Amino acid sequence: MTATRVLVLNSGSSSVKYQLLDMRDSSRLAVGLVERIGEETSRLKHTPLTGGGAEPREREEPIADHEQALRAVADELAADGLGLDSPELAAIGHRVVHGGLKFTEPTVIDDAVMKEIERLVPVAPLHNPANITGIRTAQALRPDLPQVAVFDTAFHTTMPESAARYALDVKTADEHRVRRYGFHGTSHAYVSRKTAQLLGRAPEDVNVIVLHLGNGASASAVRGGRCVDTSMGLTPLEGLVMGTRTGDMDPAVIFHLARVGGMSIDEIDILVNKKSGLIGLCGDNDMREIRRRIDAGDEEAALAFDIYIHRLKKYIGAYYAVLGRVDAIAFTAGVGENAAPVREAAVAGLEELGLAVDGALNSVRSDEPRLISPEYARVAVAVVPTDEELEIADQTYALVSGRNA
Repeated sequence: MTATRVLVLNSGSSSVKYQLLDMRDSSRLAVGLVERIGEETSRLKHTPLTGGGAEPREREEPIADHEQALRAVADELAADGLGLDSPELAAIGHRVVHGGLKFTEPTVIDDAVMKEIERLVPVAPLHNPANITGIRTAQALRPDLPQVAVFDTAFHTTMPESAARYALDVKTADEHRVRRYGFHGTSHAYVSRKTAQLLGRAPEDVNVIVLHLGNGASASAVRGGRCVDTSMGLTPLEGLVMGTRTGDMDPAVIFHLARVGGMSIDEIDILVNKKSGLIGLCGDNDMREIRRRIDAGDEEAALAFDIYIHRLKKYIGAYYAVLGRVDAIAFTAGVGENAAPVREAAVAGLEELGLAVDGALNSVRSDEPRLISPEYARVAVAVVPTDEELEIADQTYALVSGRNA
């Protein structure tokens, strides 16, 4: 029997998202989420997708750590005949947020790889430790199985030095590994490739601006399937206005808040990452609620929306200049896929760049990739639902099955 299943794990600081896929047809066998790990009451929601679509199962109980969480996941999968001991399981694919410059492609995890992921903790203190915990727990559960790391940063390692380097003293930057790495790489890779397919062209023939707009948001300029620029930098803080993050900001604001405001570095860190962006501007980071408030005449929400769109337009224009020729702009992730007013506003006024949105097409809700630009538009505008789990599973299976050989 050929093993064709891949379990995808996305371990956060207090959560584990997971999907089990069969790579013969990329079908999902089960999906789930464990959240509030380490709190008094944790929750596991598991949905089997075999046998005619069974009902989701939920458990609320104390789950102390990631090891206990993954053991609970293994129990739920086993109850559906999909246990981790199945000979059909080919590998476990792990989302790892930061791979630095060393990891440019999916990598089978060994001791040396783990040491390098650990070495990168200082530049990803919120993410890599949780990823490491998930990997170690999965290794303990199935030490015989290939464990593969798929890195958020890998897709962006093709950026030229002119885009990746900050204009910081070179010696200092190199000593502390300060440069632009970019994130959401699995999403940008998947969406740029799917956009080319939507246009009926090969990825290497297409230039795409990808706008991954969720609570975290990033843009990328993709030339012929390779990233040449992206909005996030050393950390996911740089770039677009996000749900709770500032995005681009004069670095001297940090000095000002420390010297004049008397704030500590930790206080500023929390402010710019968790209390700013849309929630800092208007008290909401849910775009649906912001739009509801705008429709009700709320000026604070309207200004937050305008700031969000202004930054988005700046990046569209900048990446148009970087690419020189743009074949398509692709909106993806929670806001990008579902918020028609965001897509309309982001493109409005850019007709001279060949961009336009058809109102009727833009208002359609669908889970399928689709064009929302009129036929006459020089640049295609697309909505392409992202599928990071499928991208991780596909890269993992390609590696362990020898498809990359």
